[in-house]
Amino acid sequence: MTGVFLLEKNQQMSQNIKASVHFDWAGADFLKVPNFQYPEPLRDDPVQLEVRVSSVEARERAAVESAITRFSHEPGPLLVVLHALQDALGYVPATSIPAIAERLNLSRAEVHGVVTFYHYFRTHPAGRHVVQICRAEACQARGGAALEAHAKRRLGIDFHETTPDGEITLEAVYCLGNCATGPAARIDGRLCSRVTPERFDEL
Repeated sequence: MTGVFLLEKNQQMSQNIKASVHFDWAGADFLKVPNFQYPEPLRDDPVQLEVRVSSVEARERAAVESAITRFSHEPGPLLVVLHALQDALGYVPATSIPAIAERLNLSRAEVHGVVTFYHYFRTHPAGRHVVQICRAEACQARGGAALEAHAKRRLGIDFHETTPDGEITLEAVYCLGNCATGPAARIDGRLCSRVTPERFDEL
């Protein structure tokens, strides 16, 4: 196997000087650990490995650029851009805040404040399924508190957390417009009425 180690000089230097150190395990049998499965040699150029961004990062950048390009001309475009970004990715990456602020001529604090103020926006990927429970007064009066407690206990997580297996994210929302038939919940965008703890388990 060829191991590649990239060494960076101090950032204060005018140029970053990188050195690549290669070691060929194939010619060093005396150093090999018995019964260890050694991977295939790396074939990529070390410089390309360093500058390559992950597919997730590339997807985030493309979504940010698309949302800003499409909606930056709108009056008060911040909320529209954030909604478009979350629709595309399922979340608003924290790393996108500086770019959004710069392009919309806002401070980073303004963008961060809006993202964190509205519970709808999340800054990290959700689970495969998103369960939202209404916490508005009408649903609370119809047994919402008991539903919340049961959901947290059943899933083993709190609001705005995801189960360890990445399957379910639990979120609180404040009014789903289904007040007469509460407690209300929304599962992967599907509105559910009269959700008792027993019905929650079925859903």
